[in-house]
Amino acid sequence: MTAGMRTQTAEQTGRRVEEVLERLAAAGDRAASAAAEDLVRALMDFYGAGLARMLELVGSGQTADKPLDRLIGDELVSSLLVLHDLHPEDLPTRINRAIEALPGRPVEMVGFDELTGTVRVRAAAAGGCGCPSTEAALRQSVQDTLACFAPEAASVQIEASGDVKQAPLLQISTRPGLAAAAS
Repeated sequence: MTAGMRTQTAEQTGRRVEEVLERLAAAGDRAASAAAEDLVRALMDFYGAGLARMLELVGSGQTADKPLDRLIGDELVSSLLVLHDLHPEDLPTRINRAIEALPGRPVEMVGFDELTGTVRVRAAAAGGCGCPSTEAALRQSVQDTLACFAPEAASVQIEASGDVKQAPLLQISTRPGLAAAAS
């Protein structure tokens, strides 16, 4: 916990939430009251899923790594830790973790500009047409993963891989024998 946080029991927190919901209901705005109750349910679901995932990760002895490694490697748990400024890893480490979590590792880390929040990655040499839509999908995939592990990253810049070879231009013409026969 951060130094300025006040520790509350579950009972105290529950009473506080109930008081706020009661004040909203007493104000007479049914839409606001219903929205607040919806918000509380959504947050409870989110934190409940995070806690359940933590228990699952710590309780599963499937891997030989430390329990903390399993926790910080999970997108849901990592996002909760980042949200509350409790994540034990620094930002560059979390950015690298996010990139490593991408299926097929389509990019590699080039750098991070702390002033702009821009993560620079290099596209891995792979198939594909090099179309802008492919680059946009890749950028979105990287941004989605960064949102869980390193939400401080504001944007993603994709650099072309240095070893990408241009496909040779395919010339389509009539066969030499057919061109002479047509004359």
